[in-house]
Parts: sequence; C-alpha cells; structure tokens
Amino acid sequence: REVVAASSLFTTHTPVPAGNDTFSYDLIDKYFNTYWGQLGLSREQFLEVAREDHGWGPTYGMTVLALRLTGQHNGVSKLHGAVSRRMWQFLWPGVDPDEVPIDSITNGIHTLSWVAPEMNALFQRYLGPDWAEHVDEPDLWNRVLEIPDEELWQVHLQRKRLLIDYVRRRLKQQHLRLGEGPLQMAEFERMLDPHALLIGFARRFATYKRATLIFRNLERLKRIMNNPERPVQIIFAGKAHPADEPGKALIEQVYRISRSDDFRGKVIFLENYDIDMARYLVAGTDLWLNNPIRPHEASGTSGQKAALNGQPNCSVLDGWWAEAYNGRNGWAIGEEREYHNPDIQDEADSLSLYDLLEREIIPTYYERDLANSGLPHRWISYMKEAIRSCAPHFSTRRMVKEYTTRFYVPQIQQGQRVEQNAYELARALAQWKERIQRHWDSLALYVEGRREGQLSLGESVEVRAWVRAQEITPDDLLVELVYGESSDGEQVSNQRAIPMQYRHQEQDGSYRYEGRLQPEESGSLVYGVRVLPNHPLLAGKHDMGLVRWA
Repeated sequence: REVVAASSLFTTHTPVPAGNDTFSYDLIDKYFNTYWGQLGLSREQFLEVAREDHGWGPTYGMTVLALRLTGQHNGVSKLHGAVSRRMWQFLWPGVDPDEVPIDSITNGIHTLSWVAPEMNALFQRYLGPDWAEHVDEPDLWNRVLEIPDEELWQVHLQRKRLLIDYVRRRLKQQHLRLGEGPLQMAEFERMLDPHALLIGFARRFATYKRATLIFRNLERLKRIMNNPERPVQIIFAGKAHPADEPGKALIEQVYRISRSDDFRGKVIFLENYDIDMARYLVAGTDLWLNNPIRPHEASGTSGQKAALNGQPNCSVLDGWWAEAYNGRNGWAIGEEREYHNPDIQDEADSLSLYDLLEREIIPTYYERDLANSGLPHRWISYMKEAIRSCAPHFSTRRMVKEYTTRFYVPQIQQGQRVEQNAYELARALAQWKERIQRHWDSLALYVEGRREGQLSLGESVEVRAWVRAQEITPDDLLVELVYGESSDGEQVSNQRAIPMQYRHQEQDGSYRYEGRLQPEESGSLVYGVRVLPNHPLLAGKHDMGLVRWA
C-alpha cells in the first residue's frame, strides 16, 4: 500500500451517487473471494479498506478505496474541492473539513481543439502568430481588449451563420427520418433568425444539470422568447446515459416543448450530440447557459469552450464558474448558497434566470449604437472580457502545469524514495504506521492554559500540554496549538495551527509540550490542542486520519 500510495494521485469527480459507485458485500464475495488471499489479506481487511457505512449497512465504495490507496487527492475546481472535503470527511474523523487532505486543481480545455478557425485567425492577428505557445499567460490575453469591436463581431456573426446552417441541415435529417412532409421540411430552411439572441445548452442530460429549469414557468418564458422586438432562441443538445431514465425523460420534455406551437422554431433540440456538433455550438451561439444544482457540478468545461470563442456565460455559481465569474464576463444565476429543499432551489434559480434575461441579458444584447456603427458595444465588452478572463486560466496548459508541479513531480520523487533498497523505507513506514495504529487508543492528552477572558493586541497566552502514550515517542508525534475565529464557540473559521515545542519527559512518563498563542487581530477566538502522528514519509499530517484533541 505504501509503495502504491506514495506515487499515486486520485482525482475525484461528480459529487453525486452516480459518480461514486458502491457495491454490496455479496457482490464482492462473489467476484473477489479468491482475491484477498492472493494479497495476503483476510476478508475483513479487504472489505475494511473500502468500507462505506450507510443507514442500511456497509458497502464497498470505489471512491473510499481510491482515497485510502493513494497518497494525494484532488477535486476539479475550488468549490468541488471544498464539497469533496465535506463529503468524505468521515474518513478523517476529528479533522476539520477545511483540513481534510483533498486539494483541488480546476479543469481546463485544450485551447487549440476548441477555438474556432476564424477566432484563431483573429487571435493570430492581434495576439501574435505564436499565441498558442503562451496560452496560459494572462498578459497575452489582455490584448483581446485591443481587437476592434467590428472585427470581433463579424467573426462571431460568421460563426453564428455557420451554426444556423448546420442546425438546419441536422433538423432536416432528423425529420426526414420521422417522415415529415414537404411543408415541414421547408420550414427548416427559415428556422433560426441570425439577428435574434441565440442561447446554447449542450451537455450530458444528468438530472442535477437541470436542462429543463428554464421551462419552469412556460407562460413567462413564452413572453420572453416571443417578443417580436427582442426575440430569443435556444438550442439544446445532449445525451443521457442509457440507464438514466430520469435523464431521458428530460430530453423527452425538451423535445415535446420544441414541437409545441408556442415554442416551435424557438426551442430546438438536436439529436446525436457529438464533438463535431459541440464545436459548432460553443463557437456560434450568443450566450452559454448552465444551471446545475449547486454544488453538484464538479467543474464543467463546455462554458470554458464557449468563453474562449467570445460567448458570455449565464450560469449558476458552481464548478469552474464560481471561480471565473467577475461580473463583466457573463451573468450569475441565483445566490452562492445551498438549499435543503430542491423545489425551493429550482424556484429561486428559475426566477433569477428569468429576471436576468428580461432585465440584463436581452436588453444588453439588443442595445445598438444606432448613431454610428450599429454595433452592440456593451455586449461585445462582455465577449472580450469572457475571452480575456477565462482563456488563460481555464486551459489544459495551465492545468497540466499545476498537476506536474503540485502532484506529479513530488509524487515521482516520493515513489522513488520508498522504492530504494528493495522497498526498505516503504516497509519501515508500514511497520511504523502499524505500531502507531495499534497504540493510538492508549494516547491521552491533558492541557493547561487560560480558559477565557480578554486579551489586548500584543498579549499572549501560554499553553502547556502533556501527552501520555504506550510505545509512542515524541519523535512519532506532532503537537499543535490550533486557534480560530468563532462567534458562538461552535463554528470555527480561519483556523490556524502553531507547532508546540517538546520540552522533556516528566517523571510519570508523560511528554511535556509548550506553546504560545499571540493573536494578530481582534475578535472572538477559541483554541485547542491536538496531537497527530508525525513521520517524514507521510503524505501529509492527516495521512493516517488519527487525531486527539483537548
């Protein structure tokens, strides 16, 4: 385990049950009954390494298995990292959720695979012919602001016309298969107005992505979309997993609405979603829509592809958009909060979406400089900011650099270290962990220090701690003075830890530690002392998930 963990990273994904498989012990017994013996493990040991307890009993969890057999772990956006730390905190009991060892590296896109050819040509003119070699450098993308509005808008309109032509061809193919008559087929030649606001929604039709949220109030949506002076069109595309019946029901609902009299020609559903279709959509629609149930979106990348091509996003502040949104590159649906009642969340988010469309998005899109160029300058400013702010950070170039420096190189080095001398260090670490695990319950902690009162800035609190344990030495331990801000004595924020110094062994065999707490700012503070296992080869101080508090 130590050899594998030292050089292994686990990247967790969607924080919903479908993304975290679990299996009954009966299935594990059926297919792995000869496996644990080959590993030198008992059945109980084999099951324990992936044990995930539920109200109805334990299961064998794939995510639990991966978290326990790897040395480093990460989510795929900052918010997803925080969600994952809370979600899997039970594997590190006694560890504050903010300190659970699950980091994050936000997903990005392969820029050259998703930039439209016409946009690429524009970038070569204004960013430089070698712009793709510097794609993760923010200073490069500041030059986007220098692109003339007229040129950027013309490139966008060109891609929009290409998308509309593509959609008309695909719709003909879809309805030929259904045996539509000549009258209906002729209708597709006129479908989609290149001058009307065109919204794109294309992704997996998983239920948490809420493809049909915009249809929650059909009467209000009908008024929005059918305004003759400021019409709106929406293209949907995507697939559901073959076994996902609720996801397939969402597709059926979108298709049914697209065929209704009120939305025919305004709501489009494209079948057989694939990469080719995605390239047309992320480069040709005006606005990219994304409305998952917060915080269930691990990252999401379709909006990154759209932003690269100058499309502002209109999205719930989840996944990557929680990091990207700055108020000038798109719009945020709803609030940065979580709801306990999904129906209330749907209602709140749909109202927010309708309000954004009516009060901000549609007026901005249709605002034109009629006295001069006739261009939608304010909308184009959103387009430029979408490119400038999103392209450098949400790229695989930045992402791979982060993985390399923060995980791959350190783990390669750690793996090489434990493999030396026929895995001598790995064996020693495993034996050390086994000793600590065996005797941890014998560890007792006693603390002396000021319990309550007021401090002036500059004053300090002296804290002493005594640790008593069997077969565990001071070299095996890290003792920390931990403090943070708290208004109620329960919820602690901005938590910080100060190592306490080992002084000596008392006559009764306990180890004495001393520390000093000197707050640097005013406010209500609480503090405590904790003891953790300590070894130079641990992946982190919470590697073993053992902690004792006082």
